[in-house]
Amino acid sequence: MSEVKIMLGNEAIARGAYEAGVKVSAAYPGTPSTEISENIVKYPEIYAEWSPNEKVAMEVAIGASISGVRSMASMKHVGVNVAADPLYTIAYAGVNGGLVLVAADDPGLYSSQNEQDTRCVARAAMVPVLEPSDSQEAKDFMKYAFELSEKYDTPMILRTTTRLSHSQGPVTLEDRVVPEDKVYERNVSKFVMMPGNAKGRHVFVEKRLKDMAEDACNMSINKVEMNDTKIGFITSGIAYQYVKEACPEASVLKLGHVHPLPRKLIEDFASKVDTLYIFEELEPVFEEQIKSWGVKCIGKEIFTVQGEYSANMLRKAVLKEDVELSAAAQVPARPPILCPGCPHRSVYSVLNKLKIHAAGDIGCYTLGAVAPLSVVDTTVCMGASISTLHGMEKAKGKDYVKNWVAVIGDSTFMHTGVNSLLNMVYNQATGTVMILDNSTTGMTGHQDNAATGKTLMGEEVPAINIMGLCKSMGIKNVVEVNAFDTVNLERIVKEEVAKDELSVIITKSPCVLLKGQKFPNKCKPIPEKCKKCGMCLKPGCPALTKNEDGTISIDMTMCNGCGLCKGLCKFDAIETVEA
Repeated sequence: MSEVKIMLGNEAIARGAYEAGVKVSAAYPGTPSTEISENIVKYPEIYAEWSPNEKVAMEVAIGASISGVRSMASMKHVGVNVAADPLYTIAYAGVNGGLVLVAADDPGLYSSQNEQDTRCVARAAMVPVLEPSDSQEAKDFMKYAFELSEKYDTPMILRTTTRLSHSQGPVTLEDRVVPEDKVYERNVSKFVMMPGNAKGRHVFVEKRLKDMAEDACNMSINKVEMNDTKIGFITSGIAYQYVKEACPEASVLKLGHVHPLPRKLIEDFASKVDTLYIFEELEPVFEEQIKSWGVKCIGKEIFTVQGEYSANMLRKAVLKEDVELSAAAQVPARPPILCPGCPHRSVYSVLNKLKIHAAGDIGCYTLGAVAPLSVVDTTVCMGASISTLHGMEKAKGKDYVKNWVAVIGDSTFMHTGVNSLLNMVYNQATGTVMILDNSTTGMTGHQDNAATGKTLMGEEVPAINIMGLCKSMGIKNVVEVNAFDTVNLERIVKEEVAKDELSVIITKSPCVLLKGQKFPNKCKPIPEKCKKCGMCLKPGCPALTKNEDGTISIDMTMCNGCGLCKGLCKFDAIETVEA
């Protein structure tokens, strides 16, 4: 009897890769995709790595595919943008061993800077897409994606979403089956994408998509459920679950192969129902194509292009029931905030005091944009902080950026910050870049990166020396400082921003949530010395609260003894005690 296990969608994807015989997996951590690689690494038969960014991860997977083995890359939807260059080209070249890109979209913007739909990217790149609707399908579709990849000589995208990635469901486990490695044969016309070769491959790609659209009409992952024909739905992914919950008696065409669309199957289904609804999260990808074929249907006229869908949305829009779309829980507001003892808070308290603006980046430190720190003024994408500062200086001159810095974390610096800093050196920029080195990729759950000295597979390796890397670019002004040494940090910031040269400040203090971190001390208030000035409260540490009489209390269960509040107190009203 087969074993059945409850799995997260991401865990099931990893299991599918294992059962499909994948040998190489590369990724960059990004919610909601991170747990895929964290589960893949549990299978020693698969080589798994954190690459410095998604472009590199995609290229690693491509190289493994060309050599003849099944390989994959995993990333969140905005990571697909970073990987777009190799993705668009390998779509022309095709594969040798099966190649799958797992792209995790984020409807509702739970942890992302935009709400883009990977299906739109796939259409532009001419890459076929599968989309599962539960954990069992996440595993099964992963395996099927490799079969299709090799059958049609194409990379495949497995699209998932936050709700599917982080929902649990029963999964039937099966044995790992490893196909024989494909023989590598030199084929310049296929794998060298110079213009002359690419022209021929483009013809192949167009035919491939046409063939897949026809074949998809008979694929078992596209399921027709005929019930009451008064109402019919075309849907996919997690949205299918909402249809079944809200309208269990309706007829449904559940698409697993979501690009290219199986036209004949869709037209046949549409002809059998009185009213057809297209229920798809985010962009009207299905709807626009289906309407272009002359099929009458209802979609974004009544459904939003924004955020996550729900069963209640269907009840309200289709069944006209009076329901609340989102009943807010009766709990106090809890705005996002940096952890007690976070080194970023210390850095931002200094920048706030000096009234310095920060061009920000993607990471925990993005929270420096909100009160009470209110330092970060811009956040665009990974690595953009440095390039944004550079653009400001070239637009406004050296004096303009003397009250600005760029702030970027160590993992993000490894991701795309290095090229941006290189650009500043090459184009003779001035300005101050602050690399907030907390020795981890904190925002996505504390993954390692090239600067931490440890791989995804747990191997100890030489860590990239960030200071040495910066100096090797020819930057003369590079200085390291403890993030909690606020006196020294304030002096250094003043000195560096005043220079008419490029400078880098590396603040080094580990994330307080890293495993193995020990905090021997706590901070304790001395009420009789407190002058009620509130200086210790300015950085917004959640361990500190203001009492009714104006003095402060420190929650000893939250305090990590970083000493930031103690350093801000001019009256010695906070002391350090042993934990």
